[in-house]
Amino acid sequence: MTKRQMKLGAFMRPVSIHTAAWRYPGGTPDANFNLEALIGYAKKLEEGLFDAFFMADHLAVLNMPLDALKRSATVTSFDPLTLLPALAMHTKHLGLIATASSTFEPPYMIARRFASLDHISNGRAGWNIVTTSNPDAAKNFGMADQMDHAQRYRLAREAYDVVTGLWDSWADDAFTRDVESGVFFNPDRLHTLDHKGEFFEVRGPLNIGRPIQGWPLIVQAGASEAGKQLAAETAEMVFCSHRNLADGQAFYSDVKGRAKAAGRDPDHVKILPGALVVVGDSEDEAREKRALLDSLVHYDSGIASLSISLGHDASEFDPDGPLPDVPETNASKSGQERVKKLAREEGLTVRQLAGRLGGYSGNAFVGTARTVAEEMETWVMEGGSDGFNVMFPYLPAGLDDFVDKVVPELQRRGVYRTAYEGATLRENLGLPRPSNRFLTKG
Repeated sequence: MTKRQMKLGAFMRPVSIHTAAWRYPGGTPDANFNLEALIGYAKKLEEGLFDAFFMADHLAVLNMPLDALKRSATVTSFDPLTLLPALAMHTKHLGLIATASSTFEPPYMIARRFASLDHISNGRAGWNIVTTSNPDAAKNFGMADQMDHAQRYRLAREAYDVVTGLWDSWADDAFTRDVESGVFFNPDRLHTLDHKGEFFEVRGPLNIGRPIQGWPLIVQAGASEAGKQLAAETAEMVFCSHRNLADGQAFYSDVKGRAKAAGRDPDHVKILPGALVVVGDSEDEAREKRALLDSLVHYDSGIASLSISLGHDASEFDPDGPLPDVPETNASKSGQERVKKLAREEGLTVRQLAGRLGGYSGNAFVGTARTVAEEMETWVMEGGSDGFNVMFPYLPAGLDDFVDKVVPELQRRGVYRTAYEGATLRENLGLPRPSNRFLTKG
């Protein structure tokens, strides 16, 4: 019996999500602006047969207190749609997914940039739809404050309709390029969108041919009710974050059910929760690596994150003592309980807890290649995910450990590819190429 095949994305911001990754021994502190290093990471991901390099993005610097901000390596980075075309030139199969904010970026520009990336990469582009919530980003775009949550999601839904409509401006056979007659394209195979909606008026057509994939892959990462509904209606890949399999199963069932209710094939919605993966030659070594990583999170940064999660000023606690009793607050009941549970189950001191919260507190697989692969397989086989958006604890060693050790173990178990299935991102994910909604095949 053939086992389900897991899909793997790589969460690159553009390097690692962990606050202290840049400080880890043997790391690359300047990797966010080190093109040579980023090209090397992309090549290694392709060697490991990853589906995609996913580059998160943010549109503001001032998104946390300066005492914490000055410790962050993600405070600045390349623009995704500038970096990914460069990576496309050094890879052949790796998908290239970038965040573009529907809140601030005009749909016409989003459509044009991602169509360009799809052509440049020969069909490997993906758009992660983000409804930016950072008020500091709003101030960079002429707004005094951010628009409310519900409005952002209505705007995102309309932006999706406009962008995908623009991608269908041209039929696949529109460009005849007939040298003898001098006719470059057939006007009958061109559609003008002429969209008029609540937020946008976009005439079109797009001034670039239809993307290689028809549409670049649609990706979404919202966890709210509105976010899950947008994902169910539009997304083909969903990024999420769950600390345990039970939570993952609940989300998986919810979003797949919503997709089916929306008239979509649930198998065409790939759900990839984030997972920080730390690999050692023994369980003890893996735990030591994670402990060292977390210890490199500066206390100023970690204690700020811990205070936010607890709804209480944690700077007054004994750093090397256990987490004391903290009164419940109405503002952060779930966050506080999550932190208390983490401290209780792992016996963490306040300092260790701050390191965990300040570094990365989501789902993590920490162990040998065998135990990590076993956990990943369990999630996929038991309906918790279709794969993972892997987060590397530090680079390049964390990436090398995964590709050189975990990937062969997944292949041995028969749950991961031994070769790419096709030439495009959609083909490798087993997803159909969308038909043109306006222009049928001639």
